[in-house]
Amino acid sequence: MTFRMLPLLTLLLFSLSSCDVDQTESTELPEVDVDVDTEAGNLPEFDVDWADVDVTTTTRMVEVPKIRVEMVEEPVEVPVVNVDWPSDYGDSEETTLMVEADVDQESNLEIEDVYATANRIVVLARLTTEGRELSDGEMMRVTDQVVVNAPDMDVRYYIIGDRPEGMTNSRYRYIADRSDIADMMENGRSIYSRN
Repeated sequence: MTFRMLPLLTLLLFSLSSCDVDQTESTELPEVDVDVDTEAGNLPEFDVDWADVDVTTTTRMVEVPKIRVEMVEEPVEVPVVNVDWPSDYGDSEETTLMVEADVDQESNLEIEDVYATANRIVVLARLTTEGRELSDGEMMRVTDQVVVNAPDMDVRYYIIGDRPEGMTNSRYRYIADRSDIADMMENGRSIYSRN
């Protein structure tokens, strides 16, 4: 009888070894009489103190960009490109291809070229800094767009220029110059060029 309970006690002690355990009652094994009369045994009892977890909040001072956005309605010439796609591309619909960047100095962002490859549209833009830096912590958004009738295709955006500090938008990949994507454009066809 004693040997049967030993593995059980060993397993119980092993599983509780990573917490604070206080024994509240001692172990008493059953007494065995020669007449095979037995008295009930007593397993040990334990109080287990598990970790107490509290989640709270605190206020910390962190630097966040202050974005200055002036929404002014102005007439803007937006290029509209109509492409006669091969029939195996499926139906086309009007699609706005837009690039944008939050910058901390006066800048210009222009879409220079749009290419079509076998399975994607590639938008190539250029970001140039043009003037004074904004006040400390202020930012402004620059954008450009082209409207293209296109089938449902993957669109990749590349911006020639330095990624503005604090820019978190991962939709655009910043490159040094056109040669960085020359392999991708090898079999591409220009469907729009600003020049």
